[in-house]
Amino acid sequence: MKIKSLGRQGLQASELGLGCMGMSEFYGGRNDADSLKTLDRALELGIQCWDTADAYGPHLNEILIGKALNGRREKITLATKFGIVRDPSDPTKRGFDGSPAYVKASCEASLRRLGTDRIDLYYLHRVDPKTPIESTVEAMGELVKEGKVRGIGLSEVSVDTLKRAHGVFPVSAVQTEYSLWTRDPEDGVLAACRDLGIAFVAYSPLGRGFLTGQIKRFEDLEADDYRRFSPRFQGENFAKNLDLVTKITEMASLKGCTSSQLALAWVLAQGDHVFPIPGTKRIPFLEENAGALNVVFTTEELEEIDRIAPRGAAAGLRYPESMMGSVNK
Repeated sequence: MKIKSLGRQGLQASELGLGCMGMSEFYGGRNDADSLKTLDRALELGIQCWDTADAYGPHLNEILIGKALNGRREKITLATKFGIVRDPSDPTKRGFDGSPAYVKASCEASLRRLGTDRIDLYYLHRVDPKTPIESTVEAMGELVKEGKVRGIGLSEVSVDTLKRAHGVFPVSAVQTEYSLWTRDPEDGVLAACRDLGIAFVAYSPLGRGFLTGQIKRFEDLEADDYRRFSPRFQGENFAKNLDLVTKITEMASLKGCTSSQLALAWVLAQGDHVFPIPGTKRIPFLEENAGALNVVFTTEELEEIDRIAPRGAAAGLRYPESMMGSVNK
C-alpha cells in the first residue's frame, strides 16, 4: 500500500481509502462490533485514510470512528464532512448549510464525537445555495489556521465552484462519485483537480456495490437498504445495468481478478491524484478490494474497458431525481 501526497498542503493518504458510511446507515443492518473489526483489519492492510461525515447516522458513524481511533490517532488520515442538515424528527428530510457560523459549530461537534483535537481533511459535503462558496471556504480556512483542521475539501462541486473556492483558500481534495458507471468527473473536474494539484477522492467506486457482481436481483437488497430507492437499481434499469456488470465480470475473469478488483483498478488507473474510497463493513470484501492494487492494465485493456463500459453506459440517474439538484454544483 503506497502512501501518497493528498493535495499540496502536506496531507498524505493511502492510495486506497475506506468509506465508512455503510457501517452505520443506508446499506442494511448495522453491527458496530463487526465494523470495528473491519477498521482494525483496514489498518493492518495499510488502508489508513478513513472517510466519514456528521450526516451518516446522523452522527453515529463519527462516534463509531472515534472508538476506532482510540490509541492510534496518529496512524490515520481522518476525513469527515459537514453541510448536510438532517431533520431529527425525519432523517429522510435534509437541507444544506454552509454559513460561517455553521462551519465552526459543525467542526466543534465533529471533534467531540471523534474524540480528537484535529481533523485531517474537512469537507463541505454539499454546496449551500444560500451561502456564497467564498464565505464557506473562508471559514473553513480559519479552522486550518486555528489548527483544528489540516486541509479542506469540497464534495460534488463544479469546476467553476472549485476554482472560486481555491482562489480563497487552497483546496486539498475534491470528493465526487466516480466509477465505471458514473463518469461525470471526466467532464472537467478530474482534469481541473490534476491541473491545480488537488487530490480527487472517488466515492462509490464500485457503483454502490452493483459493480461487484454480488447483487443479482432487486430482492437481494434488505428492506431498509437505501438502494431500493435508487433509479439504477429499479425496474428496467436494473436489468440493463446487470448486463453491463456481466461484461465487466467476463473481462475480470480473463484478467484473473474479480469484477470488484477490475472496477477499482480502473479508477486507480485514471491518475496518480485519484484516491478511491470503496465502502464496506465486512472484512472479506475489504481484503478483496485491497487486491485491486495488484491489477495493472495494458493500454489495450483500458481501451477494451472503455468499449464495454463507455461513458453513459449505466441506465438511470445515480440518485433519485429529488437529490440530483445538489450534485456537481
